Amino acid sequence: MRIWGKVLGAFFGFLLGHLIGALIGLWIGHRFDRGMGLQSAFRRGPTQEQQAVFFHATFAVMGHIAKSSGQVTEQEIRVASNLMDRMRLAGEQRARAQESFRQGKEAGFPLRETLAEFRRASQGQRDILRFFLEVQLQAAFADGRVEDGERAILHTIADELGFSRIELARILAMAEAQMNFFNRAHGQYQGGGAGGQQYRQEAPSADRLKDAYQLLGVNESDSDQDIKRAYRKEMSKHHPDKLAAKGLPPEMMEMAKEKAQEIQQAWEWIREARGIR
Repeated sequence: MRIWGKVLGAFFGFLLGHLIGALIGLWIGHRFDRGMGLQSAFRRGPTQEQQAVFFHATFAVMGHIAKSSGQVTEQEIRVASNLMDRMRLAGEQRARAQESFRQGKEAGFPLRETLAEFRRASQGQRDILRFFLEVQLQAAFADGRVEDGERAILHTIADELGFSRIELARILAMAEAQMNFFNRAHGQYQGGGAGGQQYRQEAPSADRLKDAYQLLGVNESDSDQDIKRAYRKEMSKHHPDKLAAKGLPPEMMEMAKEKAQEIQQAWEWIREARGIR
């Protein structure tokens, strides 16, 4: 229980206005203590319940997107399975993910309610909400393009999570670039030991360099300063430790690390191509 705000408030209030001043100072000190308590509670970090909501919503909404075209395709199932592999899900955890995916495919799946619950659990933190949206875009791009039914669901997701149509279009373009970036560069991966996977140091092709610009959300005509600023902004949004502190489930840390590695590599390629120091 916090009391120092009340004590100091009453003391200085008494010095300034005797009894009435002490009462006013006591009230102000109480508000201060209460505000500090709320901030401390927020800094305690995400609960297991919040992370469980994130986990369920991720696979349930992914299943709903997969079913939007009427029939779940082999590619969509593969995307979900690959996501589970990247999260290293096995046993009970994998069974829970598969059950959530199945629920999302059912008729009458409460999409808006599920998204609203997730938004409440994440406390409306934009970086977490955006990471969730980016994961769902992987399901939408499973067959290489976004169908009308999938696009309608993405609009609903964006609306419920507080993203405008303009923001969604920008994130869509960056997600498509990320998919191309990963597919084209996947052959360049080599073992990185304890540090994970690393890219071989090879000069990027024109297509890869184009994807790198799109991955950072910039144009080739942008200035070096603007590109460097965009890189730092994207790294800040996708820093694994920051996302974990804001509620990212531990199982998704590997995905966050991969995303950060791709952003870093995109910047390195652009930096080298432009001679940025």
